[in-house]
Formats: sequence, structure tokens, C-alpha cells
Amino acid sequence: MIDLYYWTTPNGHKISIMLEEAKLAYRVKPINIGRGEQFDPEFLAIAPNNRIPAIVDHSPQDGGQPLSIFESGAILEYLADKSGQFLPSEGRERYIVLQWLHWQMGGLGPMAGQNHHFCNYAPQKIEYAIERYVLETNRLYSVLDQRLAHHTFVGGDDYSIADMAIYPWIVPWEKQRQTLEEFPDLERWFDMVKARPAVRRAYALVEDVNPQAGVEMDEQARKHLFNNR
Repeated sequence: MIDLYYWTTPNGHKISIMLEEAKLAYRVKPINIGRGEQFDPEFLAIAPNNRIPAIVDHSPQDGGQPLSIFESGAILEYLADKSGQFLPSEGRERYIVLQWLHWQMGGLGPMAGQNHHFCNYAPQKIEYAIERYVLETNRLYSVLDQRLAHHTFVGGDDYSIADMAIYPWIVPWEKQRQTLEEFPDLERWFDMVKARPAVRRAYALVEDVNPQAGVEMDEQARKHLFNNR
């Protein structure tokens, strides 16, 4: 059994998708980041960077004590190795998948995240910041579109953890002030991933865990998300 410490964000969706795709037994431990639960000592013992997602694997491969892991990219790689799925075990194919996983972690996620913040959450509309991150998001969409013009999936011919990591950051494309029509190969891939049963099951968790998703955040949530030292 794997405990998934989760909230309904793109980084949270990455792991619920993987757990559903790999058919690994898990239970959801909601961490309401709008209410500051990411700062609880019990969670910090698992995820010292006070960010979701995190997991605790109660049956690790080494047969030892329960193993906790934080950071979504590390979790995806761990679950792929544990299940033997969605990441080649060796060779150049493995590193092709991993480089696109890290592209999401170091590029698409942070840049789209800043895009979301300055376009949708910042109390002051700073036009330079908005333009900076909207244009950089557009550039990253273009990089992805060019990759998918020659490959069925991001890592090549096979669906992988790279697709699972990237897809949730494309879902809110409208809030990022992008259009999928501009990127036909990205749109083709997006529709294909969206239709996967495991992806649908993963996103169905939103209704159970956070039925208020999409509602404008209150001042308490802003404080917990944006103003903590």
C-alpha cells in the first residue's frame, strides 16, 4: 500500500495518474494547501520542502521500513522502477524519457506556474511579468509541439512518465493564455492522453478531495500559498 499525500494541483495529478496507470494500490491523504496543512509537522517529516505531492511506500522493494519520497519527478521515477512500467530500465531510451521529465520539472512547470501566478493570482497586474511568462510558456509549448511532430509520445513511441508529468501542466492552457490550435501535434497528443481511462480516474479524485477546486481563493489561502517565509 502506498500513501499519497495529495492536493488537486498539476504536481499532485502527476502522481495520481501514475498510480492509476500502474495499478498500484494507494490511499489518498489530502493535504489542503489553502489551509496550511503542508506546514503540519507530520507532513514536514515526509516532505521537508512543505510541498505536495509526497508518498510513503509501506512495501518498498528492499523489504525494509516504510519509505517516504517527496518531489514529483523523484516519485514518478521511483514508481516506474517499482512497477517496471512507463520508464525503460536501461539504455538511451531511459535517458530520453528522463530528459523530458526533467524538462518539465525545470522548465514547463516553473514557467507555467509563474504564468498562473502573475496572470491569475497576483494582487497587482504587472504587465512585464505577465508578458514574460506568457511568452515563455508559449515557447515551451512550441518545443513540445516540435517534439511531438515526430513522435507519438514525448519519450518516443511509448507512453511514459514524461507524458504523465507534462500533461497536467497543459490542462489549464486557457489560464496560461495559450491556444492549443496553435500547436496541432501537441493538441493531438493532449487529446490522446486525456482519453486514457487511468487519466480520467485520476482527475475524478478532484470531486472527492477538493470539490471547491476553481473557486476563487480567500485571504487565508493566499497567505498560506504566497506569503510564508
